[in-house]
Order: sequence, then C-alpha cells, then structure tokens
Amino acid sequence: MKGAGKGGSGRRRLLRIALAVLGAGIIAAIGLFAVAWAMTPIPDSTQPGATAQGSVIYYRDGRTVLAKQGVNRRPVGLDRVPESLRNAVIAAENRSFYSDQGVSLRGTARAVWSTVSGQQIQGGSTITQQMVRNYYSGLSQERSAVRKLKEIMISLKVDRSKSKDWVLEQYLNTIYFGRGAYGVQAAADAYFRKDVSKLTVAESAYLAAVIQQPTRFADPRGEDLAAARARWRWVVDGMVKTGALTPEEAAEAEFPKLKKPREVFEPEGQEGYMLDQVRAELRRRGYTDEDVNQGGLKIVTTFDGKLMEAAERAVTSVLPEGTPKKVRTGLAAVDPATGEVVAFYGGRDYDANKFDNAFSAEVQAGSTFKAYVLAAALENDHGLGTRVDGDSPMRVASARIPNAGGASYGRVDLVQAMRHSVNTAFVDLGQKVGLDEVVEAAAAAGIPVDQLTPHRDAATLPLGVASVSAVQNASGFATFAAGGVHRDVHVIRSITTAEGKIKITEKGERVFSERTAADVSYALTQVVTGGTGTAARLYDRPAAGKTGTTDKSAAAWFAGYTPQLSVAVNMFRDDNKPVAVGGVVQYGGQYPAQIWRAFMAEAMSGKPVKEFPEPSSYGYTPSYADDAPAADPDGEGGHDPGPDAGPAPEETPAAPTPDPAPTGGPAPEETAVPDGGEPTAPPPPQETAVPVPEDPGTGTEQGGDVGTADRGSAPAGAVQAPAG
Repeated sequence: MKGAGKGGSGRRRLLRIALAVLGAGIIAAIGLFAVAWAMTPIPDSTQPGATAQGSVIYYRDGRTVLAKQGVNRRPVGLDRVPESLRNAVIAAENRSFYSDQGVSLRGTARAVWSTVSGQQIQGGSTITQQMVRNYYSGLSQERSAVRKLKEIMISLKVDRSKSKDWVLEQYLNTIYFGRGAYGVQAAADAYFRKDVSKLTVAESAYLAAVIQQPTRFADPRGEDLAAARARWRWVVDGMVKTGALTPEEAAEAEFPKLKKPREVFEPEGQEGYMLDQVRAELRRRGYTDEDVNQGGLKIVTTFDGKLMEAAERAVTSVLPEGTPKKVRTGLAAVDPATGEVVAFYGGRDYDANKFDNAFSAEVQAGSTFKAYVLAAALENDHGLGTRVDGDSPMRVASARIPNAGGASYGRVDLVQAMRHSVNTAFVDLGQKVGLDEVVEAAAAAGIPVDQLTPHRDAATLPLGVASVSAVQNASGFATFAAGGVHRDVHVIRSITTAEGKIKITEKGERVFSERTAADVSYALTQVVTGGTGTAARLYDRPAAGKTGTTDKSAAAWFAGYTPQLSVAVNMFRDDNKPVAVGGVVQYGGQYPAQIWRAFMAEAMSGKPVKEFPEPSSYGYTPSYADDAPAADPDGEGGHDPGPDAGPAPEETPAAPTPDPAPTGGPAPEETAVPDGGEPTAPPPPQETAVPVPEDPGTGTEQGGDVGTADRGSAPAGAVQAPAG
C-alpha cells in the first residue's frame, strides 16, 4: 500500500508539473499573442497593385476608345454586384464568411502543422485573409510562418474594425480572374462582355470558379474544360448548401458560354503613332508611366477619328502603287483656333518603323519657309508693294544664289516674289529685314529656336535650310490662319483623374499683327490660284499655301490652310536621295499639293466657307501680273526681263505631271473656278530644283535651292544633313 501511495504521489507530482508547464505555455502563448497583436497594426496604405486601374485613351469625342493602357480594373460598389455573384464567391472561397472572425481556425492549424512538419505552407485562407494579403502594403506573397502570422493578426483586426460588406467589396475589386482582368467588373466584361450587374447565376458561378485557377480556366479546352465544368458544378452545388440556390434552381443551371478572349492590344494603322504622341505629351506634363498604367486616368485626345482616316486615305489614294518604300510621307493638320493636332499621317506601318513622319521627321523646309520671311518683312514696316531684287545670280558674301536657269525677274514686289517663289528676291528681302528678324518671326510662329539657330547667319536662311517637322510647319502656318495668334500644338484635350478633370487649352499669344497675317494670307492665296501651288486649289473655298522643294528634291512640301484648318504635307527619303515616284522626281507642287488637296476636300466637306481677311493693300496689282508667264515652282522660270536684262535663261523642261488626286477638287490642269469666276491661267510648270550654295562660309556647294534634307532623330541608316 505504501508503494501504491508513493506511486500515486509521484503521478500527481508529474501531473502538477505538466499542468504548470502547460499553464506557463498558455500564458506564454497569450503573452506572445498579445505582443504580436500590439505590434501588428492594420497598415495605413494599400499595395500599389491592389487598387491600380489602367487608363482609357479616347478620341476627341470623349466616347470612342483609342486604347486602354495598364491594369484592367474598374472598381464597383457592392451594390452593383448581383447577389448571385456574391453568393457564388462565398460558396467557392469561404462559406462561413459572414459568421467567422476573419480567420479559419482549421486552415490556420493546417498552415501551422505544415510549417512545423517542414511541408509546404498550405492554403485554407478566408476571404478576409485573401483580401488582407492582396490589399494592404507590407504583406508579400512569400510563403513563411512570419508572413502568415502577420496576415492572421491583421485579418482579425480588420474583422473587428470593418464590416463584412466592406471586406467583400474590396476582395471582389482586388482579386485576379485571368484574361488580364482584375476585379469583377473587368472579369464580367472579359468573359461575357457584360456589365457585372447583368450576370446570370451560371455566369456568376463560373467567375467564382475561376478564382482558384485563373490561368487554367481563362480559356479552357480539353481536360482543362472538363476541370472547369467540374469546378463550376461544385460552386453551384455549394450555393445549394449555403442556401443561395434551391436544388431545382441548381439543376436548371447550365454551363455558360464564354466569349472568346480578346487579343492582346496591338496598335493598327495609325494607332501606334497616336499613342506614342499621347505618351510623350503626358510625360511632358508630368505624368509617369505608373500614373498611366495604374492611375485610372481618362485621357481625351485631340485626334478626330474620321480625319485620321481621311489623312491616311489622302496619302494612300494619291500615291500610286509601287511608290518606293524608302519614300516617306507625313501629314499634319492643326486647328488654328486651339493648337490641337486633329489628324496626322505617321507612316505606312508602325510595326515596321515606329519613327513617324509627321512629328519626328524633320526635313528642310524649302520654300515653305518664305512665308515666315514675308511675315518678318511685314512686321518690320515693309508692305506687299515692297520691291526686291529678283535678278539672278545674286552674291551675298561667298554665297552665289541663282534662280532656275539663271532667270532674272528684275525688281519684283513681295506678292510676285511669293507667287513665283523667286529665290533671289527672298534672299534680298532677308538681307533688308535682317536674318535675326527672320529667325524671330519663324520662332514666334512656332518653329523651335534650336532648329533655326545653326542657320541664323546663312544668306540662304530665307530659302528654308532649317529643318522642321510637318507638325511644326502646320503649326507655323496656323498662326497666319489664326490672324497672327500662335497657340502651341498639343494632342491631349483633357485628363480626368480621381481629383477631377483637367482641361488642356492654349490661350494663345499674339505674335503678328492682324494686318501681317492678312497680307501673308493674301500672298499665299496667289500661290494657289495662279502660282506654284495650283494643284492644291479647292473647288469651293479659298486656300492659302506654299510649295517647297529642297536640294535635288531630297524633300518636297506643301503647307497651307483655310481659316479653319492648317495642314502640312512632306515627302522625303531616309537616304536623302531624290524623292521619285514612278520615275518622276517630285516637287512640292506635285504629289504633296495633291495629297493636301485630297485631305482638305474631305476635311472641309460640309464646313462653312470662310473668306480670308482683306489685305492691307486690297486691290493691289503686281507690276507685270498680266504679261508674266506661268510661274515656275520655287523660283524656277519667270517673266521676260526685257532686252536690257541680258540673255534669256535656258529653258528648263517641266517634269511630267502625275495623275491628279482622285478626290479633292479639280485636277491641276483644269481651269474652272467656283462660283462662275474668271477662269484661271493654265497651271505653271512643275518645280525644278536649282543649285544653290549651302550656308556661307562652308566652302561647299550643294545642288538645289536649300541644301540636303535633315532627318533630325531619324531611324537608323538615315543620312543626316551636314551641320551648318
């Protein structure tokens, strides 16, 4: 008996020790839990990706989508989510959601055992835990006991401080559903092309089934489709067990028909060029790529979808099949009243060449630059009747500058000089006005100063040795169309953020007097009605414009405008060789003018006809307007200077005239004018480039009136123009 007593005493002592150890362990566990509870606050911030929304970029109407960028998520309130989808997700992921404390004890125990036993951490997370893991900052997706404990602590706190509906709403807007869709609204569109509020029970059950394996069930086929059907049926049966569906309703449910996944967005046509310009302007305005991809911006561009199509159509319909691929064409259309780029043509194939012809390519302006020279003269007290020396050749310092074939025009006024594009006359005018004034005028009109500065001391500056892009030239001519007010070009109309809508407008700055703008417009209308640009003439309204051709036809231009729209068209080659189409070397009065006309005829269709303001010397008649022969483009050819002017220049045969554009008004050879006006004289011969030295001081002569074409930041392989 004594032995039994001693044995019982020993057992009791061991039991007391065990209980003491257990109690100490429980106390320690409680203490550790209290410390962990105190040291694990609910994070103040969310993970960047949890609430990230991609941005939507629209055409100028604010309704037609151009592109979507970044994370595909459109958060919705829980009231927009149908009961069927809420119940399906709860049945699939956490059937005790509305009754538990935010943590699954069974799942937590399984996770602890997996950790202790060295096995991979298991799942078992509640909706609250999943939301916490994906929503709050400071919680990674790494599999560790520390991260799991932190997740549990925060989940318990969230369950105590937030409503279940709040947790479910964040979860439904955060979770990934495959097909690039984050959140239920994006998922409803991705799988069924529906707003989330319109989902059926069967469709709701499928989205809930997808959560477990979003990649596998995004577009299931074969065994994956069988697995998706099984998972879907499991969700439907689960809705019966939770009371969300009756057995009869579940039996009637049929596996839903999935829409085909949308292809990954790849820009087509001009879309890539448009998006590049939008992104570039967003960066200039301080928006980062993260802002665009995750900030949920609504960006309305200036691009008119129909005019973008018209621009592409104008180029492709005018240029014949077989046009060499190295020949590139750019077109830019600017609204003079706003500075908005409403349309442009960047190139044939964005995938093949992302360097666009309208914004990025900078080629020498040629004789289109003479419009800025005229503006400088008018701003400095010279009138349209000012006479300048049109004889050929002209020497300025070491530069020898001829007109075509050595043709001399004698003393000509500025309208005749512009109409016939007399090189020597504009060089003389530049000397009279001062080249600094010419640079100032061009810069005021919108040509960047850094593109002008290298040429500011060159006698040939007035002939367009500076390189410009089609957008820049269209912007410069838009200044004249706007009555002398310049507005910086831009491609974004508004940006809407979470804080509100930002409208982007350019107030405009008066850089030329209204009189100067009116006189420039008058001179440029003469180019279109009877000068080098007759191929650009419109049937129903007046137009002002200027042709331009650079050295050896390395680039050809037509820039012009109506009071409502300014458009510039250029043609050039990557390798600086002459622009030739169908064996015919091109000049500004040929395909560029025809493309301009084709686009403007469509762009102006249905628009009210507006007249240009009367010039300051309205009714002015050039000194030999009646007896002068048709003008030779860009200073080639001219009137008979008389017996005292020396021998007549050699005749330069005109280049063959290409077929007229299929749209956009009369063909170049037509003589009819609108409204029964007097018929015009037959069109002038095509432009013929003539040799002109490069900038004085280089000691090098270039063939042509303005030197070689400069590509700026051209694509690899492009030949750059020599500096200076």
